Amino acid sequence: MKTTKEENKGKTVLITGASNGFGMEFAKLFAQDGYNLILVARSTDRLKNLGYELQDEHQLEHVCIITSDLTRPEAAQEVYDAVRSSGIEVDVLVNNAGAGLHGFFHDTDLEREQAIIQLNIGTPVALTKLFLQDMKLRNEGKILNVASVVSFMPSPLMAIYGATKAFVLSFSEALTNELQDTNITVTALCPGASNTMFFRRAGAAHTRAANGSLSEPADVARDGYNALMNGEMRVVSGMMNKVQAVATGVLPDSATAASMRHLMEEEDEEVHSSYQD
Repeated sequence: MKTTKEENKGKTVLITGASNGFGMEFAKLFAQDGYNLILVARSTDRLKNLGYELQDEHQLEHVCIITSDLTRPEAAQEVYDAVRSSGIEVDVLVNNAGAGLHGFFHDTDLEREQAIIQLNIGTPVALTKLFLQDMKLRNEGKILNVASVVSFMPSPLMAIYGATKAFVLSFSEALTNELQDTNITVTALCPGASNTMFFRRAGAAHTRAANGSLSEPADVARDGYNALMNGEMRVVSGMMNKVQAVATGVLPDSATAASMRHLMEEEDEEVHSSYQD
């Protein structure tokens, strides 16, 4: 159920990967509805520009900027400690930061993939654990985890990314069941290919997927935001992505893997990666 701006006064959302893409759009939506912001990413200047612009525009009580490289195992605890030391209570947690790496698994860089696993799984799990314990004491809170439409299917040439997003979806839905008798909700957002920096940073800018029909980040964020506010367990953003997700329950995995490989193929690949923040 959507709340009014007055009802949200004094509430705070923490958003990771908030300096661009979905994260930036989430920040706009929450600020528009009166939420104070804690914005986390590596790009301090971009976070400050976004945060203070939204604070002025929507007359927010406070905006907190936390610069952190979330690929580090200790980052989640550091973020949590910084929030606690400021005396701020987090009402909504948005685990948005994520990354992928394009290429055949036997050719890609293990160190980068381990960083992606930490960013896409380790850090969101730790942040969820830390902030959920506080929410449980209050018996109130909301968590949004950004998964993907590839959560439903094998993802050749992006094997680690697809596997991490499958984890995020399974993890989120398990928590929904565990928390069913509380006033805490967990929502998984499953977008498809989108017009963000993701493909370029994953070394996949010349793939069919990156140059096909792309969702706009603002539309994806709105779908996730509405589902979160309605307490939904899962939302697949975009009609074609909904069709694709349903098809995975009918088609054999070999067929969906072949389809995904076709979308992720390119000529003269140059594999590189950097996380989306």
